[in-house]
Formats: sequence, C-alpha cells, structure tokens
Amino acid sequence: MNDQSNRHVLVIDDHREIREALRDFLQRNALRVSLAADAAQARQVLERQAIDLIVLDIMMPGEDGLSFCRWLRQTHRTPVIFLTAVAEEVDRVVGLELGADDYLVKPFNPRELLARIRAVLRRWDELPPKRLPGNAGRFRFAGWELDPARRELTGRRARLTLSSGELSLLLAFLTHPGTVLSRDELLDLTRGRDARAFDRSVDIQVSRLRRKMEVDAADPALIVTHRGGGYSLAADVEAL
Repeated sequence: MNDQSNRHVLVIDDHREIREALRDFLQRNALRVSLAADAAQARQVLERQAIDLIVLDIMMPGEDGLSFCRWLRQTHRTPVIFLTAVAEEVDRVVGLELGADDYLVKPFNPRELLARIRAVLRRWDELPPKRLPGNAGRFRFAGWELDPARRELTGRRARLTLSSGELSLLLAFLTHPGTVLSRDELLDLTRGRDARAFDRSVDIQVSRLRRKMEVDAADPALIVTHRGGGYSLAADVEAL
C-alpha cells in the first residue's frame, strides 16, 4: 500500500464547527488539512497549494457544492468526496455524474470519512500513470483540438460541444494515449469506482464519442476496443 501520510486534504464546509473538528481529527491521523468556508475561499486555496483530495459539502450558501464540483472538473483532476445532509438517491446520482468519487450523508462518523479518504487516495494511486499533464490548457490529436474549459472539440470542418461525461472520458484517453484502460479504470478516471451503477455508461459514452470523432463509427480507428473490455486512444496527443 502506498504511504498516504502527509497527503493534503481540503475541507469545504460552511459550518465552522464541522470544519475544525474534521481538521483536528484528520491531522491526528497524519493528513495535512486546509479549510474553506465557501467556494470562493476554496478557489483561493487551490490557487496557492497542491491538494490531494477535497471533502466538499453540497448544501452551502451562495455557490453550492454541486456547482463548485462542476467548475472543479473543468479545471482540476482532484478527487472529491461529497458531504450531504440529504439522503435522497437523486443527490447521490447527481454528485457521481458531476465527478464525485464518493459521498457521505450527515451526520457521519469521522472514522468512516477517514476510511473513505484512504480508499479514494489508494484508488487514485493505483491508476495508470499519466503520460501527459492533466491540467494542460488544450489538446491536439488526430486532426482534432480540444478546449476543456469550453468543452469544445474542433476539427474536420466541425465545432462540437461535449457533454460533461463525454469530456471526462475524452480527457481520460488524452492523458493516457496508447494505454489500454479497462472500464474500472475509466470509471476511476472519470467518476470514481463507487459509480458501479453507471458501468454501462462507459460503453455508451465511448459510442457517442465515436459518432462525433470517427470517420466511420462502425469501424473505429481512433478509440479502439480491446478484448477483455478495455479501450485505448490510438493517436499521438500534443498538449498545448
């Protein structure tokens, strides 16, 4: 198991008592902790420091956690664990669709949060090493150019807008060009392994990307299927 001591966790919650209690508990368990009361403070922390994982409250005044996570997924690859006071299925699904790696319903035992943090960090440590930086501004490949901030894919006399799921999946391929990625690895790279209910969505999103990018979606040459359930991007990628 990889050493997870001194990993840097950002806790974003508008309740000071919760923030400070989590900071004290996580620090006693060998984690570094920064705190933010809202999305604006969180952005300031992310500008100044490298964060390994974010614990994010959904129900915050002003910009809520779902909106912040949507922005985060366009700019960072940092894993996220949601905290929510609402136990409804729709909130779990929306959080996972936006890119959360896990979630906990308040009130919760801090030991359970620590276990979730360690599990998410372990999964990210075990992912295939990136061959290109995940924070590159734009990518050029196979006659296409991707602008992640705008979610725009241009090339071959076309300008396409990608859904958040399509963008996450394409970024996973672009940061691991030529690497065969299993469905489990693609789930980890896009939404987290706890999104098991969405397993078939990997195949659906691949099909959508093929229809948009391939010369012949029925005979794909760019996103290649491998026996055993994996996919790879068969293209040279340039980070711009």
